[in-house]
Amino acid sequence: MKSFLEKLNLQIVVIKLILLGLGFVLLFEGLIYFLFANKMKIMFELIQSYQPEKIRTFSTVLIILGLCLIYFTFKIYNI
Repeated sequence: MKSFLEKLNLQIVVIKLILLGLGFVLLFEGLIYFLFANKMKIMFELIQSYQPEKIRTFSTVLIILGLCLIYFTFKIYNI
């Protein structure tokens, strides 16, 4: 059985990984808007032409992929 300090250390590591991942998401999101600022209006207009169900389906696929990535990362690295 793990001691209290080991559990606390594990929780701190998980929090650090979550913050690191969130930081990378924000970094890449910001870079996309920065590098392709001129194309963003065109992309927004294109997205507006899609049916809401198509957007929800695509979003659901991305959510599932993200959850799988998180799950397997934790499983492989025993976090």
